[in-house]
Amino acid sequence: MAQYAVIMLIAGIGIPVLAAMNAALGRHVGSPAAAATVLFVVAFASSLVVMIVTGPHALARFASAPKHLFLAGSLIAFYVLTITFIAPHFGIGNAVFFVLLGQLISAAAIDHFGLFGAQVSPLGLTRAGGIALMAAGVWLTQQV
Repeated sequence: MAQYAVIMLIAGIGIPVLAAMNAALGRHVGSPAAAATVLFVVAFASSLVVMIVTGPHALARFASAPKHLFLAGSLIAFYVLTITFIAPHFGIGNAVFFVLLGQLISAAAIDHFGLFGAQVSPLGLTRAGGIALMAAGVWLTQQV
C-alpha cells in the first residue's frame, strides 16, 4: 500500500507541473486549445506504448463496457483545457487550489456512495473533518 501512496504522490506533484507547462505552451503558441491537443497526442502515444507493453487484450472488452464510462475522456479534456486557459490568468496555485477542493468534494461523494464501483467508505464526522482540514490547509497555502 505504501507504494501506491508514493505513486499517487508523484501523480499529484505532476498535476500543477502539467498545468504550468501546458499553460506556458499555450501562451507560447497563442492557443490553449492547440496546447491541449498536443498534450493529448503525447498522452495518447504514451498510453499506447504502455498498453502494448502490458497487453492489448483488454481492447476487446471495450464494446461491452457501459457507454457512460467513456465520458471520463470529456472530463480530462475539460480539466486540461480549463487549466491551460485559466492558470496563466488566475495563477497556478489558485487554479490547483480549486481543482483540489473539487477533488476532495467529489472523492468524498464517490467513496461515500460507492459510485462507479468504488470501494464504499462512508463519510462520517471524522472523515468530513479531515477533508475540511485538508481544504483549510490548501486554502491557507494560497493566502498572501
